[in-house]
Amino acid sequence: MGLLLKIFIPLLGVALAFYLYSAPMNFSEEMLRGKRVIVTGASSGIGEQMAYHLARMEAHLLLTARTEAKLQKVVERCLKLGAASASYVSGSMEDTAFAEVVVREAENTWGGLDMLILNHIGRTYFNYFNGDVEHVRKLLETNFLSYVAMTVSALPMLKESEGSIVVVSSLAGKTSSPFAAPYSATKFALDGFFGSLRNEFIIEKVNVSITLCILGYINTENAVRAVSHVIQDTPAPKEDCALQIIQGAALRQREVHYPPRLVSILLLLRAFAPEFLDSLTRNNYKVENIQRT
Repeated sequence: MGLLLKIFIPLLGVALAFYLYSAPMNFSEEMLRGKRVIVTGASSGIGEQMAYHLARMEAHLLLTARTEAKLQKVVERCLKLGAASASYVSGSMEDTAFAEVVVREAENTWGGLDMLILNHIGRTYFNYFNGDVEHVRKLLETNFLSYVAMTVSALPMLKESEGSIVVVSSLAGKTSSPFAAPYSATKFALDGFFGSLRNEFIIEKVNVSITLCILGYINTENAVRAVSHVIQDTPAPKEDCALQIIQGAALRQREVHYPPRLVSILLLLRAFAPEFLDSLTRNNYKVENIQRT
């Protein structure tokens, strides 16, 4: 009986995950039409693709990232694609005060906010942890504390509009994998903070949804450059990933998994067979290609 349960429960979990994440959803692009949306980390990668999808859906956009020249190009394309409006604020989230600047710009421009998409990340490495505690601290400021600061600043407007918070995270924030200790720590922090905040909203009857996006290996330029020499998997397309995030946010889902079935299965393995998952992860890496820095 014990062996049967060990086999049956994971299989049941996989079946449920397949049903939940492959079932048809009642998403309509009209859900985003005219919505006021902040997208951080919007100059490239998933953030840029989310901006383009939202533009086609005729949303109002405020984009932010470090590089002004890239943001200008993204805003120009968003306007051509049909955005109701599009503007940007350039700056670094290494300074958590910048988060308040972005939200204030949205308030001054629109007088409110419907969706806050937190997508930016700080620069880090994919390698053995080198003992640099200062790097961990700085990465926490960018990848975690600025998310908290933006949420705190935006919350009054989101409460008024009964809006949504979208937190772009990673499998590295749910499962422990090698060579990403500082990055993984920041993503685990997001899961803990926003999961706790979601429960507080429910208790206080605050109608603001929180969608946590658990992403696998996506073909963004930064991700491919950082890990393609080590990870043997084929990365998933950033365009479809961005669309899945937007759909999940519009539907006020608790979590978005992408690629959906792969991520869901890995999370089930974490729950029922964590040592097997760790072994599977290690064996999937070309460790010989990692050089200590």
